[in-house]
Parts: sequence; C-alpha cells; structure tokens
Amino acid sequence: MTELGASRTAVLVCQSRAVADGRVAPDRFADPTALLLLREEEQEQVLRVRDEQPPKEMPARLQYEMIRAGSEIVVPRTVAIDDAVRNSPTPQLVILGAGLDGRAWRLDLTGTRIFEVDHPASQQEKRDRAAALDGEPPRFVPVDFAKDRLTDALAAAGQRDDEPTTWIWEGVVPYLTRADVATTVASITARSAPGSRLIVNYQAPSLLAGVTRKVVGAAARRFNPWAAEPWRSAWRPSAMAHLLASNGFAVRRDHDLLVTATALGVRPKQSISLRNGRIALADH
Repeated sequence: MTELGASRTAVLVCQSRAVADGRVAPDRFADPTALLLLREEEQEQVLRVRDEQPPKEMPARLQYEMIRAGSEIVVPRTVAIDDAVRNSPTPQLVILGAGLDGRAWRLDLTGTRIFEVDHPASQQEKRDRAAALDGEPPRFVPVDFAKDRLTDALAAAGQRDDEPTTWIWEGVVPYLTRADVATTVASITARSAPGSRLIVNYQAPSLLAGVTRKVVGAAARRFNPWAAEPWRSAWRPSAMAHLLASNGFAVRRDHDLLVTATALGVRPKQSISLRNGRIALADH
C-alpha cells in the first residue's frame, strides 16, 4: 500500500476475483462487485484472462498469469471466510485492511453493522471506485497506523466493545512484521466482547514460496505488484495459535487453503500458495 491510493496487490486480488466470478466453483463462489471496483484498464486485463488470450510480451504475460493464478487462490480463501461469517453471525463485522473487498455490498448480512478499516488514501480511492456499486456502504474507518490508534478509531466510528464482533483479517498478515501483527491482535482483543470471532488469513513459512515470489516479481519488472509490498512475516500454526490464545482467542480450526480448494473441486496448476496459505478461526 502507498499513500497515493489502492495498492497494486489490492488491485490484483480484485482482478482475480473478477476473473473467477461465474467461472471458478460457480456454485459456491460469486463476486459481482469485483469488476465494478476496477478501472477501465484493469477491467481489460480481466477480460483478456477470462477470454484466455495471453499476451506475447513477457512482462504482460507474467501479469496475465498472476491474475489467472490468483483466481485459483482467492476462491477457496473467499469461500472459507464467507462461510465462517455466515455460519456464526454477530451484530458487527470489521474488515481489517479491506482494500477492494466487496463483502459489504455482496453479503446478505441484514442487521449487521459493517466497518472497513484501511489507510486514509487507500480508503478514499475505494470510496471513489465503490460509487458504481448498489446498496448501503460500510462504515469507513480511516487508520494511519503511523499516527492513529486502531482502538480509538473504531470507537469513534461506532464499533461497540460490548457487543460481539466478527473480524476479517484477509491478505494482510504477511505484509506486517511479527511485532505489528501482535500489536494488531491486542487491539482486536481490546474491542472484542465475549462471543466475538477472528478470521485470520496468514502465510506459513515456505522457502520455495518465497523464492518463487522473488523470481516472478523480478521477471515482471515494473509490473511487479509486490515491489513495494514485500512479505515481512510467516507463521507456523502453533505460533499463530499461541499468539491468539495469549490474547483470549481460542483457535477452533486452522487449515490450509488446499483443503478448501479440493473440497470445491478447484484444480490449480500449482498448489504451493494454497498449501502455505492458511485460515484460522478463533473465538473469544
């Protein structure tokens, strides 16, 4: 993420959702908001992938492959998180590092107050892009972690610490240091009443995944979406469970995304990212 707007990674994830909409596990996954949250040039890249028309130039071809491969990853990740939200509804839902997430518009969560937390500049661009979406928007909570306290910002936005809250923390943890992750979990705990649930997506340690990411990023050159957003932490399930338990959250389930992908019938061309990407469900 930069202070100039939506991160390239956020755009890539949104493009991947747009590619997958109606094509990957269509009986379980749909995201009609994704394409509408993209700019015209970004939409054209999506349509090229959907039409299976790979460009010949290497950097553009790598970008094409990133979006295509991403469509296989975001589906199991999204389904696992959405199921957890629907299966245990709470009065409040907070999406941390929301990026170009369209859940506030596409999930039918009548009666749930939805909050989106993100950097002020990124969030302003999100609001501009979301003007094309129908339905009630979430309550936007701009937070610059260099200046603002998450707990104070949520309280000012109307999030209540005496009512259960579901927290979605998707696609953010790998980009934070371990200290930053621990600080954020402590803030989540401070705003969580009994009955709250944390759904955290994180990356398990993998030398092969790290090397692959560097090689692909270098080949993509100026199109590299990870250039300004390197991974900063990876967690073993036992370490993540310990961190959450020390903050009052008991892990009920922790599984890799390949488990969900297999159940959905998604057959990725490569399974490294799915095997090392994990979803932990923890109750407070």
